[in-house]
Amino acid sequence: MNENRILIIGLVWPEPGSSAAGTRMIQLVRLFLSKGYEVIFASAASKSEFSFNLQEIGASERGITLNDPGFNLFLQEINPGMVLFDRFIMEEQYGWRVQEECPDAMRILDTEDLHCLRNARQQAIKSNQPFNEADLFTDMAKREIAAILRCDLSLIISEVEMKILQEQFHLDPALIYYLPFLEEEITEEDIRNWNPFEEREGFVFIGNFLHEPNWHTLQVLKTTVWPLLRKKLPAASLHIYGAYATQKVMQLHNEKERFYIHGRAKHARECISNHRILLAPIQFGAGVKGKFIDAMQVGTPAVTTTVGAEAMTGGMDWNGEIADDLTEFADQAAALYQDKNRWLEAQQNGVLIINERYGKSRFMESFLTAIKTLSADLAGHRRRNFFGQILQYHTANSTKYMSLWIAEKKRP
Repeated sequence: MNENRILIIGLVWPEPGSSAAGTRMIQLVRLFLSKGYEVIFASAASKSEFSFNLQEIGASERGITLNDPGFNLFLQEINPGMVLFDRFIMEEQYGWRVQEECPDAMRILDTEDLHCLRNARQQAIKSNQPFNEADLFTDMAKREIAAILRCDLSLIISEVEMKILQEQFHLDPALIYYLPFLEEEITEEDIRNWNPFEEREGFVFIGNFLHEPNWHTLQVLKTTVWPLLRKKLPAASLHIYGAYATQKVMQLHNEKERFYIHGRAKHARECISNHRILLAPIQFGAGVKGKFIDAMQVGTPAVTTTVGAEAMTGGMDWNGEIADDLTEFADQAAALYQDKNRWLEAQQNGVLIINERYGKSRFMESFLTAIKTLSADLAGHRRRNFFGQILQYHTANSTKYMSLWIAEKKRP
């Protein structure tokens, strides 16, 4: 086993220009590379023209296939000391093969966000019912929590989700680790180079439209928030950027309403920096929203909901306004748009949030120390997580035989 070799099994090839998940993955890859690890990134997904070139930063790339016994040979060949699964679905698909071929490799799950939480909130919105913690206990939750239990450590991006996992699902704190976005701190020079209040025009929203919360937020902006804001600020405009904008997204473009759909942003932060306020009336979701990180990094205040800002401030003041009532949301957005002093104060709040809550220097060394400590007593750690061993035993067998059956069916 090569202890300094890390295999990352990706759900997709990272696209940091398209989604926060892509940004998060690149941050992890860079972190491991900076500490001398050899990183091999493998995915069964198809690459797009927007996929990040991992080889340019020193990682290796490998295409793999679902339900393919050749993956076992690949594992034997590289014999990694650590395997990181990109979301629980990848652990379900490949975990049993890793257990079979590399039983001593540390298994880490990067959850990205709690899918069961996002899904439960989405179902509550669809049913027009308030979200209740009892809504969490779904089949998706069973799958996701099982994957967390089968892994040695799961990375959680939100402190709210850390709390849910411990208080609602009663997970052992030793199995989960809080690791937020790993950002460069904002310097005085950065601040001097930001576009000033007077040179910024209009409002902005950005988001990958394959992600259901973003599509839903866009509909809320179009049907409710923007009609209210236009009455207050008839000369203002709203600019919508986002990867994978389908026809249903593009058809919302309306120049008479000053509601502009631009599609994919070549440089997300640059686009956000040209506008005065980021609007994001997010109704459901989970994790931490990368769009707000991007906005804070270029000095753009944001107006959002409680769910949108969840877990981001740690009790600090938000870099803008938070309102769940959509009429109040529009009122607060209009007031912030017109008040330079209030806007500058919100901007400064964003600087503090990034530097105090997401500065990568605050997390990198402690995370790597935690991994080394876990590696030194991996056998003991697994003994203490006996429920995980039980799930590993039964799930590995059931998933294994389903996969073998699919592989057999594919044979000519």
